[in-house]
Formats: sequence, structure tokens, C-alpha cells
Amino acid sequence: MPAQLRLQTEGIDAKTEILPLVKKAYLEMPKPTLRSLQPDLERLLSALSRGGAGQVAVSTQVLSRLPEVLRRSGWKATATVWSDQEILDVEEGDTSKSVYGFAVDIGTTKVACYLVSLLTGETVAVSSMINPQVQHGEDIIERLTYAMKGESERAELTRSIRKGISRLVAECCSKSEVNPDHIYEATVVGNTAMHHMLLGIAPNYLAVSPYVPAVKQPLNVQANELDIEINPHAKIHFLPLIAGFVGSDAVADILATGMYREKDMCLLLDIGTNTEIVLGNQQRILACSCASGPAFEGAHIKDGMKASCGAIESCRIDPATLKISFRTVDGTAPRGLCGSGIVDAVAQMLGARLIDENGTMLADAPYVRSSDSGQREFLIVRTSDGYPRDIAVTQKDIREVQLAKGAVQTGISVLMKTVRIEPRELRHIYLAGAFGTCISPASAKKIGMIPEVSLSIIRKVGNAAGTGARMALISSKARQLCENISSKAQYVELAAHKDFRSTFMRSLSFPSQ
Repeated sequence: MPAQLRLQTEGIDAKTEILPLVKKAYLEMPKPTLRSLQPDLERLLSALSRGGAGQVAVSTQVLSRLPEVLRRSGWKATATVWSDQEILDVEEGDTSKSVYGFAVDIGTTKVACYLVSLLTGETVAVSSMINPQVQHGEDIIERLTYAMKGESERAELTRSIRKGISRLVAECCSKSEVNPDHIYEATVVGNTAMHHMLLGIAPNYLAVSPYVPAVKQPLNVQANELDIEINPHAKIHFLPLIAGFVGSDAVADILATGMYREKDMCLLLDIGTNTEIVLGNQQRILACSCASGPAFEGAHIKDGMKASCGAIESCRIDPATLKISFRTVDGTAPRGLCGSGIVDAVAQMLGARLIDENGTMLADAPYVRSSDSGQREFLIVRTSDGYPRDIAVTQKDIREVQLAKGAVQTGISVLMKTVRIEPRELRHIYLAGAFGTCISPASAKKIGMIPEVSLSIIRKVGNAAGTGARMALISSKARQLCENISSKAQYVELAAHKDFRSTFMRSLSFPSQ
């Protein structure tokens, strides 16, 4: 059985008022007679108005089925209304208790789907998967390059993510025994490239300066336009974006953490191949994106791997004896190092003085050897301890971590310089996403990836983007907040900042120990 990648689906427990845009009304209507020749639609609208509904539109698809539905049901039917503006469906009998939505977070690596009751706000099922687009590139740039080859390639990226979402919806419905036709709305968050690809918008120009998205505002699209297999008349709501490389997932992160209402400045890091960094409070929000590279996901590391069974996710090195203890995903035998494991290992090597502030590995230290290629490497797992193979951190691995942490550190430094604050003025630091959930804040601080602050202000918030998507699904007020956040957020292009190059070069070094 192939190893299963651990996908982060749990997030911060954020509360929001249940104010869904989708509502159902069970209606009992008088039958038409020769003395009462009111047309079917007017009869339905009259019944709705008696329940307090105002003027609503009806699509030709709903209207085409209306006469048969009303007669088969004996003029007892349930109307589903969206935003008090449009009838999405009319169903036989009383289905008013079956009203669902789904929230989806489309990451570059993973996709998470949440099936939610729009009556109670409860999440009734969760499913996740590796983003099916990975076969066309593991990072955004590779996928954008693939999309730029031509229309058929762009269409393939769109088709694969739509099919993937439909599959996750089907899994959620199977788990909860919910009829997909009773899903009437969805909210979608993701980075700007994922947003464009799902909608079928050419993402080519996101890769070309000045990296402008085709659209930033929130969108409502009918499910059958995107071939998402739920109620065909359901609305799919795309939360607003911030910029070309900061998408609606960052907006959802900001919403879920509540940093937009704090008086003091807060810092949010959603760390991955591309890391979104947000600095803000109730007065001001700044955001940037940095290409932190794949090291945090275990890629470009000699013995690196994704966070699946056997991946070393944390480790400790005794500075005196260099004795190593570690923990693997699912407690199974070690097979390699995932992102949090490599960060832990480098931080511990710094603490044990196996590497200096420049990242150079000491040649004469115990368990340091030269590999076949001639580079130094430190053994984390040793065959001499009874393991089937050695697992090592190489000099090149350390350089990869320096580049990754340097990119994040640079983004933070530039944003903090822009608003002229010091680390001690931060109220909270939020670590979001799968990597942010697994990483040791102490290790991140030791290697200089996050500022010199008290560990007490650092909070792991899991898949905050998924939480924000669910909040927007069940609350119209939350959607308005998302629009406010998007319009307030100021995007900072790191490469255009006058101090970018010098700051990045300084950020490559490790802090003094």
C-alpha cells in the first residue's frame, strides 16, 4: 500500500454568526381551478411572498421543471432561494432540513473540501487529496509554464482541478449520506494561480511582470458552468484576491485569525513553496509573497520526503554527546526528512555547533563524513544503531534551508521596515498551513526564519484558509469582511523594494547562538 501524505485540514476554531445566503422554504399552495387560473410561477411566488420573500428571479432551467414538480408533489414543494434574489431549485415535498454547502481550499500541493450544514454551521464531512495538477508541476511556476504552452494544456489544468473537487465532494457526500443535489452553494479559496485555473482564466500573465491578475473582486458562478457535480444551479462563490501572488487563501487566513480587528500589529505566515506573509491590524494590512522554494516540503533535500509515513518530523541533538532522538510521522521506521524535520535538524546542528553562522558544516565533528560526491554530511539516522539505511543532512541541504528561510526572513523584514515597527511590538505571530502546523516555533526562531520574539506570542492555526472559507460559506457578514480585507490590503512587491537584495543577502546567515 503506498504511503499516504498527511494533509492538513484542521484549522483554528473561529466563531461566526450563521447567516447563510441560501435559504429553503416549504410551501403549500392551492391547486389551480377554473376559477383560479393563476400561473404556476405566480402561485409559487405568491406563496414565497407570504413567507416574507421579496422579488426573486427564476432561471429557465428551474422554470422548465416547475409544472411537473408542483403537480407530482400535490402542490407541496420546497423552494431554495439564494441571497433573497434567485430561486435555485424547487423540489417535491418538504426538504427544508437538507441544505448544505461546501468550502474548498485549493493549495498548490493539496486540496481540502469541507461539507457544511447551512442550517447549523456544522462541518459534517471533510476530504482531502493531493492536487491532481502536480503531474504538470510541483510548484506554481512549473504549472504556469505548462499553461503557457497552449490552450489544451491550460484546459487540462482546469479540467483536472474541477474533477478533483467533484471527487472530494462525492467522498464527503458518501461519508455523510448527503445527496449532492442538496448542496446549493460553495466557497473557494486558493492562491491566484489556482483561482484562475479553476475558473478557466488564462493564468499566463501572472508569470509576467507586473504580475496582474485578470480579476480581483469576488465572483459568483453557477456550478454547472464549472462542471462541479453538486446541484447544477448552485452558486460557487470565489472570495476576493489581494494581488497576483497573494490570493483569496490569504484573505481567508486574515479572516480566520481575526488579525484585521487587532489594535497591535500581528504577523501571519502561510509557509510553503510559495510563502504568503501578512503584517497588519485594524488600521493597516500589508501582504507579500516570497518564493521560499521546496525545501520546506522536503524537496531538493538529499534524504527529503513529504510528510508521509516514516518521515522524520522532529529531532533533537544532545549538544554534549551528539546523541539524536527523533519522531516520525505515524511513529513508523525512519525513511527520510520532511520539511519540519529538516528545519529541526538544522536548528539542532546550530545549537550543537556542528555548523557555524554561515551554515558551514565543521569537518572534524563526530558523525560528519564526506559523501561520494565529496560534500560533508551529518548522519541523523545511522545503520550502526540498527537502522536499515543512513539518513543524513548534507552541506547542500543546509544551503537549501538558508535560501528558504532567507526568503521568508526577507519578506518579514521588508514589511516591518515599511510600517516601521520592531519585533517586540508584535502582538501575535500566526503560523498557518501544513508546514506551519508541524514546524517547531523554537527551531524556526533559532534559524532566523521568524523574528526574535517570545515563543508565547506564536500561535499555530492549522488550515486557517479552510476555516476562513467555511466562515464565508455560512455567513454573509464574513463575506463582506473578506471584501473589506481585500480592498484594505496593500501588496508589497519584494523584488521592487530598494532594500530587497541587501536584506536577502543578510538573511542567509543564521543568528548568533
